[in-house]
Amino acid sequence: MHSRKMRILSLAVLILAAGFFTGCEEKIEPGIHEAAPGRTVKARVATARVSREPFIYEAVGTISARTASTLSSKLLGVVREVRVKEGDRVKKGDPLVVIDKRQVAAQLNRAKAALAEARQSETSARSARDAAKAAARLARSTYERYRVLRRDKLISQQEFDEVEARYHQAAAALAEAEARLEAAGSRVAEARAALSDAAVSRKDAVVRAPYDGKITAKMVDVGDLASPGTPFLVIERKGVYCTDLELPERHIRAVKVGDLVDVVIPALNYLKVKGTIGRIIPSADPRSRSFQVKVAMPEGLDLRSGMFARVQIPVGGKGLLLVPRKAVVARGQLTGVYLLDEENRARFRLVRIGKDYGDRVEILSGLTAGRRYLAEVPVGMEDGVKVVEVKE
Repeated sequence: MHSRKMRILSLAVLILAAGFFTGCEEKIEPGIHEAAPGRTVKARVATARVSREPFIYEAVGTISARTASTLSSKLLGVVREVRVKEGDRVKKGDPLVVIDKRQVAAQLNRAKAALAEARQSETSARSARDAAKAAARLARSTYERYRVLRRDKLISQQEFDEVEARYHQAAAALAEAEARLEAAGSRVAEARAALSDAAVSRKDAVVRAPYDGKITAKMVDVGDLASPGTPFLVIERKGVYCTDLELPERHIRAVKVGDLVDVVIPALNYLKVKGTIGRIIPSADPRSRSFQVKVAMPEGLDLRSGMFARVQIPVGGKGLLLVPRKAVVARGQLTGVYLLDEENRARFRLVRIGKDYGDRVEILSGLTAGRRYLAEVPVGMEDGVKVVEVKE
């Protein structure tokens, strides 16, 4: 019985001793090492502030030629030559497609013959007019003399009536001759116009490049029968491109012609260039409720129609709390910044970060405006270190 009491007493003493030593241990936060007393570091200190940053809407765009033309036939004829293919670069005035000229030559000869005939008819009408004019002058002078004789009653009424009738007949013949001459002149003008059209058609038998550019589509082959309006080729002006995009109606008031925007082209190693809003279609698509916008691209880039592009358009602003990237420290899966307490000691605080804005990072939570923090964290920084602010 006595030995049993001794065992219980010994066990109680051991439990009390264990509790005593456990209570004397120092509690340490996981992952944070308190700095040695008296240690100080020099560092740049900043105050957290909310800044007004633009909100960027990223639109999907497609590269297209700012100037593109579809070259078509103006004549009816057989295609004899096609001198280009897709991808060929051409100069202004280069011959591209040749249409059979024989039909054009026949049309030109017919126009020449028609003009010659019209001129001959005009010459005959002019001669007839001149003869009618002479006869009218004679009839008028005779009529004037007979009118005096009739007034003096030296001739009969019958004789005067016959002279007067011949006078009116001559005047009518002159009017008819002048009308025929005018009609002949109109036929000459028509024949000249037909000849001019035939001469132009002769030039139209060779389709030429309207400007320096590149052939992007070919829809004709040798032997095809061309008619007016038949498309032959599509040509794009050299080096002049734009990016076509659709902008939702809620953002249309934020842009205007002449605004500069950033355009990123993934196919050119994510090249980023400045484009200029050159045109905004004034009416929206009723199905998508969006407006078509064309962004003029700088010249000299190796662009091609159909390339994919992303256009970054500032459409507003919002308040963001941004800190330098060098102020953010990663500890494993955790991210934080060093804040300064009342004693100017650095204290590590967890934060949640958002988007990058160049060399700055958005802080979503964990930091409030007005708090002081280390703008650049020194190597080997520890929690609780006394900070001496570096003046810039």
